[in-house]
Formats: sequence, C-alpha cells, structure tokens
Amino acid sequence: MKTNAVRILDGLKIAYELREYEVDPDDLAAESVAEKIGFPAEQVFKTLVARGDRNGVCLAVIPGNYELDLKALANATGDRKIQLVPLKEVHPLTGYIRGGVTALGAKKDFPVFLDETAEIFDLISVSAGVRGTQILIAPADYIRAVSVTVAAISSEKR
Repeated sequence: MKTNAVRILDGLKIAYELREYEVDPDDLAAESVAEKIGFPAEQVFKTLVARGDRNGVCLAVIPGNYELDLKALANATGDRKIQLVPLKEVHPLTGYIRGGVTALGAKKDFPVFLDETAEIFDLISVSAGVRGTQILIAPADYIRAVSVTVAAISSEKR
C-alpha cells in the first residue's frame, strides 16, 4: 500500500517493512496492534496530537504501552501547559484519523517529539498513515525522515 508516509520513505531511500493487520474499529489500542503484528508493545509507537499554550500544536510519539507525560512534553516544547487535542480536531489538523496518525506526511509539519526509548531498539513500528498498516523502521531512519526532537516524554502505564 502506497501511503504518503511510504512515499516519503521511498523518496528518501529509507529501508522499511510494512506490516498489515486486521482492524477492529472498537479496539484501536497500540497494545492490540502490537499483538496483531507480532511486536512487543514498547516497540509500537503511537502518535498523539497535543497543543501547548505558547507554541501550539505538536506531535508526541511514544511507546504503545506508555502514557504521555504532559509535564515532560511541555518542558520539551517550551510550553507552560500542554494538553491532548480533542479527537474531533485530530483529522482536520493532521489529515489522519485515529488509529492512522503518523508524523510522516501529516497535513502540516508540526514539531515532533519522539520518546527517547525508541533509540534502544533496532526497529520500531509506527503507523503508515492508515488503519491496518504499520511501518517497521530503524529509529535513526525515522528520526532522519521526520526531523524529530528526542526527549523523555512518556511514563509507564499504571
């Protein structure tokens, strides 16, 4: 499947692998996606859309089994306060629907913050820009393709 994300990677001559999976619209959790593609949840990264009080919209890319640490993200972005945008704003802002949001080829080049845990893996999984397809990519290649800031922005789920 050729999504905008895949076209960007092809254009940059970055190696990747696509993994397709059956979508359950009632269960879009990253942990479920991880199980379906045979990857540990900590290597399946979800992309969340947030808005800060000073610097506006940004994307936070964190492990699927972690939660976004809003204070840490605000610190990384230079905002005093930051919060996730309401779900109804995700598509108009990014061009993607929940379960298919990716920093690759979003509608606008928002600042992207990748959790530092990504760098401990040989491969991570990110959405290909549609539900049902994940991109397996080396973290260094993802960082090069997206131009991210790497920061400690997640905390383990309780």
